[in-house]
Amino acid sequence: MKNSLLLSLLFTISASAVNAQVTYFADLMGKGFKQATIVQPSDYEGSVTCTLVRKTVPDKSTKAVLYVHGFNDYFFQEEMAERYIKEGFNFYAIDLRKYGRSWLSHQKINNVRDLSEYYADIDTALAVIKGEGNEKVLLSGHSLGGLTISLYASERAGKEKFDAVLLNSPMFALNIKSGLKKTALPLLLKRAEKHPETNFDLGINPLYGESLHVTAHGEWSYSLGLKPFVAPPVNLGWIRAVHNAQERLAQGITINKPVLVLHSAKSIDEKKWSDAFFTGDAVLNVGDVASQAQNIVGQYSIQAVQGGMHDLILSKQPVRDEVYSTIFNWAKRTVK
Repeated sequence: MKNSLLLSLLFTISASAVNAQVTYFADLMGKGFKQATIVQPSDYEGSVTCTLVRKTVPDKSTKAVLYVHGFNDYFFQEEMAERYIKEGFNFYAIDLRKYGRSWLSHQKINNVRDLSEYYADIDTALAVIKGEGNEKVLLSGHSLGGLTISLYASERAGKEKFDAVLLNSPMFALNIKSGLKKTALPLLLKRAEKHPETNFDLGINPLYGESLHVTAHGEWSYSLGLKPFVAPPVNLGWIRAVHNAQERLAQGITINKPVLVLHSAKSIDEKKWSDAFFTGDAVLNVGDVASQAQNIVGQYSIQAVQGGMHDLILSKQPVRDEVYSTIFNWAKRTVK
């Protein structure tokens, strides 16, 4: 715990010292998206960067959204960005350290030993967004990004650079069978204390990825190099970091800003491909998400989305239209 607090403090200090001015270049997505690479203090693997992606509204606006992706992920959701822009939000997304555009060759992709390592990336992104004239900011996170920003929002109480928090299928619990939680998980967590670098295969079903990508069963085009169907093995340090964050949530966290938690109405556990993957969450146990969300102390709303996939904004057209309608109706009341 002492190391975690020290790490968070050092990252907070370094982030506050960053000049809010960054240099943007054309992003790999094209179509008016720009990106800026931000160098952060080195960590246990060496040099570290994060990447801020931006596309602004045609006319001047002083409100923005910052999107934080999930595990085995990066920002590629062009349609989401355009929807926000249409609603008058300057759109920003961050590829966190060791993910997507920010992954460096000497790093283990997706690696983290405490979710507070990401706070510096979020701090810096928000400082840039504020420095670019945005007065109101919606902080949005998907899956692991949703868990991360929930704890971040709680720990930044009184110093928030955001006005509301949107959680899209937040990873509030690991989807592990109860028997394994009682037997295998404690052993893994114990070993992680001395050997965080030990690899571990999460056994993620590749069919969820196939349900998304245009080369398989889905409708979305993105880099399979940056978001493969099967995520590379994590290490025990990652498992411990996520578990510890979920335990902190279970004990109750206070978020001073309005929070909207969205999740699918049902979970999917199919072993072979079927169109059922288009109708539910194939990654998380949605019951766990809904239950853990109630440990948030503050002004929050929890809504289940019928027919929603794990990443709700990648659901089939009628469903994601409903998701966007829910988001923007809520945002009109909370991000004025």
